Amino acid sequence: MKKFLALLSMFGLIFVSCSDDDTVADTTPTPPAPITFTSGSADFSNYVSLGNSLTAGFSDAALFQSGQTASFPNMLASNFELAGGGSFNIPFMADDLGGLTLGGTPISGNRLILSFASGSPAPVPVSGQGSTEVSNVLSGPFNNMGVPGAKSYHLLAPGYGNVAGVGSTANPYFVRFASSPNTTILADAAAQNASFFSLWIGNNDVLGYATSGGAGVDQTGNLDPSTYGGSDVSDPNVVAGSINAILQAMTANNAKGVIANIPDVTTIPFLTTVPHNPVPLDAATAAFLNSAAAYGAYNAGLAQLNGLGLLSDEELARRTITFEASASNAVVIIDEDLTDLTGFNPALINMRQATADDLLVLTSSTFIGSLANPADPTSINGVAVPLADNWVLTPEEQQIANAAVTAYNQVIAGLATQYDLALVDANSLLVELGANGFTQADGSVVTANFGTGGGFSLDGVHPSPRGYAILANAFVEAINTKYGSNLPGVNPLDFTGLYIK
Repeated sequence: MKKFLALLSMFGLIFVSCSDDDTVADTTPTPPAPITFTSGSADFSNYVSLGNSLTAGFSDAALFQSGQTASFPNMLASNFELAGGGSFNIPFMADDLGGLTLGGTPISGNRLILSFASGSPAPVPVSGQGSTEVSNVLSGPFNNMGVPGAKSYHLLAPGYGNVAGVGSTANPYFVRFASSPNTTILADAAAQNASFFSLWIGNNDVLGYATSGGAGVDQTGNLDPSTYGGSDVSDPNVVAGSINAILQAMTANNAKGVIANIPDVTTIPFLTTVPHNPVPLDAATAAFLNSAAAYGAYNAGLAQLNGLGLLSDEELARRTITFEASASNAVVIIDEDLTDLTGFNPALINMRQATADDLLVLTSSTFIGSLANPADPTSINGVAVPLADNWVLTPEEQQIANAAVTAYNQVIAGLATQYDLALVDANSLLVELGANGFTQADGSVVTANFGTGGGFSLDGVHPSPRGYAILANAFVEAINTKYGSNLPGVNPLDFTGLYIK
């Protein structure tokens, strides 16, 4: 109390002193000096971005206007504008639905949205017919040259924007804004004489293999991409040559830029959401599946070969199929890497039960438990009928995908050094998102959990707008570090983590 009175006495003296001078102390806080944003040694006046769906702003299984606005290049452009950046033109889709038509016939579906209409949340396509007609060519040039589906070598492919090649050699998204039918993505980008560029390419050179459950071919050693299938893994030398050609063209006028490496495609929600053991069984069903009328005969055939020394104990254990009365039985899958035993017994096909090391694709969630033959109630996919190769990425297939990502990232790091570019470690960023998430200003945490994490969209492959904002900030950090700029980045909370109906 004495201290309080002493303080009052002190304040009284100050007040009397001020009154005697007829002046009042100004207690108005001094506003902070405005921040002047600079580009450092970079020049953001004419920014062009090259890449695939990740650059275009693709999310929720489609490209649509809101997603394009929330693309990471558009976020970068908003930052660049603070430091001398110019306009950033986007080849917008015709609506927010996302579906494409060609000659009035739909060729792609609408975007997904989380719907509660059925009583439980589920991703469903937005209703209505998308009005983006591929043959209605837009007038450019466009700063965002991201083309969904493009692989590294596609950026160099003449005719990739020719409407006559849609369905074979052309990409409908590029057809919409190609300057001519026979141009290339790179040619249209380089023609803009960019002062600064971003490049994020190579994801699709391995992603299709992973999302198809390894159904494609590892083309390592094959330098002719014209022979590749859509789900194949590109040879690292093809990727290296393509990216080198792109960088050579984009830096021809001494433009500066930023390049990102490739995330580990086996860690995306598309491959980490569906468990390997989602099958509930009662005691009677489990007993039937284990009987000689079902998998019992298969197991007996394996045991016979093991007894003859034709099958190791390890592979016998791996291939033996058993079920129990439980809510979490493992699905049965085809595994092409198992020893082919059909020469000894045609019934011993290459099948086994999945383990925690197998990655089931997201779309298998609605396929498992369905009937292979609607007239046969016992023909349950994933139980009585093994899942085909396209539903599961096995450890051997994961190794192929990971080897490609490692090789591509070594190439990208080397070329970033060679061309003196800023490098974004998108791989480490996505690993951190999956492992720990990113805490935001309001205390929320953005993670890679499907449907709830806020980092990925409902297709399980592409980021949500909030996820793209986190990526944009990684680009900003790399640019500031490399070129001495002081761009502020963006606030991920300004962007949605999920579209809900």
